Amino acid sequence: MSRVAKKPVELPKGVEVSLVDGLLKAKGPKGELTISVNNEVVVEVGDSAASVVARSGSKFSRAMAGTTRALIANMVTGVADGFEKKLELRGVGYRTKVQGKELNLTLGFSHPVNYSIPEGINIETPTQTEIVVSGIDKQQVGQVAAEIRGFRRPEPYKGKGVRYVDEHVVMKEAKKK
Repeated sequence: MSRVAKKPVELPKGVEVSLVDGLLKAKGPKGELTISVNNEVVVEVGDSAASVVARSGSKFSRAMAGTTRALIANMVTGVADGFEKKLELRGVGYRTKVQGKELNLTLGFSHPVNYSIPEGINIETPTQTEIVVSGIDKQQVGQVAAEIRGFRRPEPYKGKGVRYVDEHVVMKEAKKK
């Protein structure tokens, strides 16, 4: 059995998890998330914990048990606390601001880059060079942060671009004459 799936998911106070017709719902103070459970696993929901067991001993079944347990843990954390990714802009004249449901980025192109914020995601700009992406769905928060970073990835010579706050960019040395 998967080592990940052996550990039950603890449910904090204020979070309710229910399983109805193959759909697992997690409801908490931040919102509600739903996933469909694979037929190869059995999810047992108690008052204070949820556990996942593989239906058979096949490799796929054991793998799905670990994956399902991780998805449930992310759902519970998301509806209880939420997720957050921080990005920073490095470069002369690189700026950002939120206007309504759009993120406006000035990234050294001849045109401004406008990114429409998806439903369920909150984007804040504490300063002109910082972006904070937050939401309850871990996958969606990561995807939005990756799309914003993809507009201008950090380049290896000067380090200019959009990067995660904790990201380390390996710098290259310029050509010498």
